[in-house]
Amino acid sequence: MVERSAERLASLVRQCLEEGRAVEIDGLGVFRPGASAGFEFVPVTAPRVFIAYVFEDALAAERLYRELLTGGYDPWLDKRKLLPGQNWPRAIEQAIEVSDFFIACFSRNAVSKTGQFQSELRYALDCARRMPLEEIFLIPVRLEECVMPRPIRQSIQYVDLFPDWDRGFQRILAAMVRHRKLRTVA
Repeated sequence: MVERSAERLASLVRQCLEEGRAVEIDGLGVFRPGASAGFEFVPVTAPRVFIAYVFEDALAAERLYRELLTGGYDPWLDKRKLLPGQNWPRAIEQAIEVSDFFIACFSRNAVSKTGQFQSELRYALDCARRMPLEEIFLIPVRLEECVMPRPIRQSIQYVDLFPDWDRGFQRILAAMVRHRKLRTVA
């Protein structure tokens, strides 16, 4: 069954390339038609950033997505990445697992609401527990004045994207850049 699925996938990729279309495999890279003949694979080298948010904060999450993309990162946002018919709980877990960073967007809505955001946050905390203590993975951001959950407040520094979004966003970038430099040196 798995072998047949792999053959179908390879056939679909080949067909798209023959038609002159590129094929992106999320988190890996892009297969695209080559300059002269055949095809080439361009791997993703940009750091992957998962963005967690509640529905009410979708505009802020979209802004974060666009600014990270413009800044050379590979952001993952459910509205942009999930495909129709895809098993979204598993796709979200997989996206969190392969991400270099997890940005959790906190607001009054996010801290008081049950559901998917809380589940994603718990899964990210589990992933972070498996990493060396000095690794930066979870980056909590406040979109507005709100009380941070105690487990976050007690152990992880957060950043405010209010009242000055640009200043807060620069702090996020600085943390990710600094962390990547530390990882490269090690």
